[in-house]
Amino acid sequence: MNRFFKRTKILATIGPATNSAEMIEKIIMAGVNGCRMNCSHGSNAERDQQIKWIRAAAEKKGRTVAILQDLQGPKIRLGDIKDNHLDLKKGDEVILESKEIEHDGGLTLPIQYNIAEKVKIGESLYMFDGKIISEVTEIVSSTAVKVKIKNDGYVMSKKGINLPDTDFGGDILTPKDMADIEYGANCDFDYVSLSFVQSAGDIEKLKQILLSHGSTAKVIAKIETKKAIESDEKLEEIVKAADGVMVARGDMAVEAGAEVVPIVQRKLVALCRAHAKLCIVATQMFSSMVDNPTPTRAEVSDVSTAVAQGTDAVMLSDETAVGHYPVETIKEMSKVISYTQNHSRVATISQKPEGGKSKVYDAISYTAARLAEQIEADIIVCQTASGITATTMAASRPNVPIVTAASNQRVANQLALIYGNSAYCRSYSENYGYELAEELKRDKRVKSSRGEKDLLVVIVSGDRDKAGTNTIKVRYV
Repeated sequence: MNRFFKRTKILATIGPATNSAEMIEKIIMAGVNGCRMNCSHGSNAERDQQIKWIRAAAEKKGRTVAILQDLQGPKIRLGDIKDNHLDLKKGDEVILESKEIEHDGGLTLPIQYNIAEKVKIGESLYMFDGKIISEVTEIVSSTAVKVKIKNDGYVMSKKGINLPDTDFGGDILTPKDMADIEYGANCDFDYVSLSFVQSAGDIEKLKQILLSHGSTAKVIAKIETKKAIESDEKLEEIVKAADGVMVARGDMAVEAGAEVVPIVQRKLVALCRAHAKLCIVATQMFSSMVDNPTPTRAEVSDVSTAVAQGTDAVMLSDETAVGHYPVETIKEMSKVISYTQNHSRVATISQKPEGGKSKVYDAISYTAARLAEQIEADIIVCQTASGITATTMAASRPNVPIVTAASNQRVANQLALIYGNSAYCRSYSENYGYELAEELKRDKRVKSSRGEKDLLVVIVSGDRDKAGTNTIKVRYV
């Protein structure tokens, strides 16, 4: 570990391509810092086994790895289409029926979610990732709507539907989500991500539900709806309410237009850094590597841009869930991250990071990060119970590794996705940060970047039962 370590983290989706103890160990060794479990696919029994494999691999390799439960949300899909294909023409009038029906090849299509209670006449409705554009023309019944098709194309079974103009009125948690939340509260999940967030109120509602189930998981807001990004003020409210955000660029492109995605991404990365929140940039980062052993130049540029903007993590979806080259994809992404960070500066933001706990915490975190850079420290060691100090420090994006000694395993796991942070769970003692630095030096996991015998370390600590984080020390180890 030195100045040229990988600071932006990698979150990988677990799926059929990585559904074994051997593959999970391989991707963690290749550079994965967090694993995403997509509740849209797979079973709870499979997830139970995957969690065990992840924790076993992390312990074997002496690492912390975050596990994220990704709720499906009101992901609206078509049902089964006869022969898995239906051609549609401009001007066709199609009825979408949520009651259980068998498609007979006509223009009445089964749909897996009742949108009749939500949509209004005149609202847009996109099918098959935006390939079919239509407009709602009639609420046919309490379970069906009619739409008019605006372009030629075709649909297939189970393809998604987007409703960019529809206000779900805070009702974005489905019965499936509630069942998944109840299941997840008894599992080893570090984060829960909420799909199709429209307001800060959606985040607060999920936090209360998790609290009622006794869950200590943090909440990630997936930003993918037109409602969420309709104003900068609303976007900032969502960021402040959540523990982190995921820039879900796929559905956002369909719902709000592909041209808005790069600008929203840049805004969200900056907002997360300003408020010391986790930021994950997701969707189609290395999508060509589902079938090919190397990424395209455009994909390399995409990942490099996210890294230069200062995102905490970049996410892989199909690449590691169903792709043919999951390990190779992670290695290629690690190379892009490392090269970008070692040859360019992270974009600046207009304000000092604010973690939200207190001005004292914010000032100490910022000062420690800048001090470590100025004296060319080998590492910053942060003693923490909640992870707030380490997260706020990381938001300053120091070019020095942050090693966190967390007294709680959940906190250590959550910090695995935070920029530039290597977290370890250690029992609390007065000097456990210094003791961790000694351990890392002894095990040769850290060495002096100046070629000296001793490490130059900045230690951030505090009185556990009094003032919290209140001390910065410079020590040789």
